[in-house]
Amino acid sequence: MEDVQGASNDSTEEFAISEELIQSPTHKHANTSVIDFDGLLTTPLSLHEDLTEGCGGQLWPAGMVLARYMLQQNKDAYIAGLSAHLRIDLPDKVLTIEGSLAIATGCNFQEPLYITDQKPMLALMQQNVRLNNLDACVLPAVLDWGEPIRSTIPVHPDVLLAADCVYFEPAFPLLQNTLCQLIGPKTTCYFCFKKRRRADLQFMKAARKMFNVREITDDLNKEAYKKENIFLYDARTKFIS
Repeated sequence: MEDVQGASNDSTEEFAISEELIQSPTHKHANTSVIDFDGLLTTPLSLHEDLTEGCGGQLWPAGMVLARYMLQQNKDAYIAGLSAHLRIDLPDKVLTIEGSLAIATGCNFQEPLYITDQKPMLALMQQNVRLNNLDACVLPAVLDWGEPIRSTIPVHPDVLLAADCVYFEPAFPLLQNTLCQLIGPKTTCYFCFKKRRRADLQFMKAARKMFNVREITDDLNKEAYKKENIFLYDARTKFIS
């Protein structure tokens, strides 16, 4: 796997993104809503959104696409008789980078699911975990791209979910560094992003050199979200010892 140069301790502060650089899909006041992904969640998700600490405090389109795909996979498994309660057991360690609590609500985990973001979003993540009574199975944690992975976060999880992480070109090397640290021999990374500018494709070009990247083709909603320039991939390491 290619090495990506790490950043200094202050690097993550430099790349904290404000709405001056990336426009929120709909600028909202702080509020709590309920979503069930068109019935894919038997227990609807309560979600508090708050942009006080930055644009990461609300739903983004690629996160919705990734969550819906994972939930639909669970439903398909149920229909096939692989699960008795519209839930499917995921592997031992699941880590999300800016992922969705909907996965925790609609899936059954053998071990806790870790959700991550930068420190300004930690309190909001904790609030949403409590709001959905998921304290026992979801662990919010701080993850700074480009920095060594903290001991509170599992390295080489079985499943890594990353949504709406491609939005600021100078931060691409930091994200690549973090993915290289997290994606191990048995890791499957589901990666979803919305292409907003031409430079975003350069990230995927670099990612294909580092990982085995495959576009997801079995999503029934693929044609709809591709019209919005949203893309969904899975990625695995090229180097297995």
